Amino acid sequence: MNSFVIEKASAQQAQLIRKVYTWMFAALLITAGVAYRVSTSEQLLGMIFSSKLSFYGLIIAQVGIVWYLSSRIQALTLLTATILFAAYSILMGVTMSAIFVVYTQASISSTFLITAMTFGVMSLYGYTTKKDLTSWGGILLMAVVGLIIASVVNIFLASSMFEFIISCVGVLIFIGLTAYDTQKIKALLENHQDNEEGQKIALLGSLTLYLDFINLFLFLLRLLGNRK
Repeated sequence: MNSFVIEKASAQQAQLIRKVYTWMFAALLITAGVAYRVSTSEQLLGMIFSSKLSFYGLIIAQVGIVWYLSSRIQALTLLTATILFAAYSILMGVTMSAIFVVYTQASISSTFLITAMTFGVMSLYGYTTKKDLTSWGGILLMAVVGLIIASVVNIFLASSMFEFIISCVGVLIFIGLTAYDTQKIKALLENHQDNEEGQKIALLGSLTLYLDFINLFLFLLRLLGNRK
């Protein structure tokens, strides 16, 4: 009886893990499609980037959605949470359209492939390792805060060497976060069934991994991308 319960729980967890990666992959497709579409329209690019108000408005909207989705996930229905995640991936695509203006399509494609391979390896490591990565969480969180502060400082310094260092550190941080977050999501889903509650947690996990992927991609692009 106990073995049957364990096998059933394991199957439920596996189903939820598959949904984590399915939602993440779908969000990445939406972001990539929107980014490319916006980049081909001079009118849309002008509307977004000609005014600081519109650009920072998009950034604030993205931060607001992530905060609301993360803090209110239990109160939201699965449909509402999914719509918010889709809306976030669309807004991210709008802001990321700038990379098609700055970098060549060939370097964007190659960097995306490198990101996917790196992310896949580290996520697999986080999922399969027997090592407890919990201790990484606090260190990586402090590192992210330091990275944000350094990026803001470099806006005023405009140092190419400092930007290179920030990008290298950013890659290392999000490589670590990919493994850490994967293990954390696996643990969170261990005792949940494939019902609405479990799927909402899986959706939040997919958002976390989506953000890890996007940030890893952007930092790698800054290192490897060929500018036009």
